[in-house]
Amino acid sequence: MNGLLTTPIHRAGIVAKTGLHEAAQILTELATWLNAHGIEPVYEERAAALAVNVEGHETLPGAELPNAVDMIVLLGGDGTLLATAGHIARTNRPIPILGVNFGSLGFLTEITLPELYGALDTVLAGRAPVEERLMLTAELWQRDTRLQAEPVLNDVVVTKGALSRMTDLSVYVSDQFLAHFKADGLIVASATGSTAYNLSAGGPIVHPGVDAVVVTPIAPHTLTNRPIVIPAASALVIQPITGPERQEVFVTFDGQTGFPLPAGHHIRITRAPHPLRLIRPTTRSYFDVLRQKLKWAER
Repeated sequence: MNGLLTTPIHRAGIVAKTGLHEAAQILTELATWLNAHGIEPVYEERAAALAVNVEGHETLPGAELPNAVDMIVLLGGDGTLLATAGHIARTNRPIPILGVNFGSLGFLTEITLPELYGALDTVLAGRAPVEERLMLTAELWQRDTRLQAEPVLNDVVVTKGALSRMTDLSVYVSDQFLAHFKADGLIVASATGSTAYNLSAGGPIVHPGVDAVVVTPIAPHTLTNRPIVIPAASALVIQPITGPERQEVFVTFDGQTGFPLPAGHHIRITRAPHPLRLIRPTTRSYFDVLRQKLKWAER
């Protein structure tokens, strides 16, 4: 669902990519601008370490920031936004993010630096377009015991170990058997993540307005083992199939965290309680971004 951001903003978190020294002056100017417009800035601690002057401003760890602010202004790339999206999901407060692109691609952080203050003006005026993006919850289970849960915006990736020939995975969709996937790995991507690893592995581009996830095998052993799009309301279960030669299998979440997937364990992927809310520029459509970032359909 898309709409306008009409919630009053009293406190704004400021987040920056680690080591983004070229943003140091902007981080200080941004806090001054927010103060001048009646909004209290709160720095994430790594952004505070970069800023020229943070005296008198509150500073918090990234995991605590979403509980203390009404929105987040983020300077960096998509990796920084993925980490911040995880922090927001864990607090269960669906506060919006205004992402300013300092990265090389920036599918999610698509607002440019010259557009920053104009975008903030639209926020204050209650005219900022907000786009909701599906978030997923990936749970690690050992038989009937849930061991861990991770929020996911882009994708869950199951891959083989360095010495494994391939993975052998059994996949179920809402208790219905889907397939055995013999491949180098498997990607479960949201529509947002469809332009990331999924696209590189031969999966389709899915518009973020489509309520679906994509299951894409990585270098499948069988050519008929192709990507499939399934409803986002489904519960997806991925379980390694163990044989005489024990395979090494690893799972990663948004490329941010990961760990081995031992025998007797499985991953369960479902829709998260809240979507991610992205403040978008008014000047570009999703298709504009595809053409600009990927040169999609231009040759």
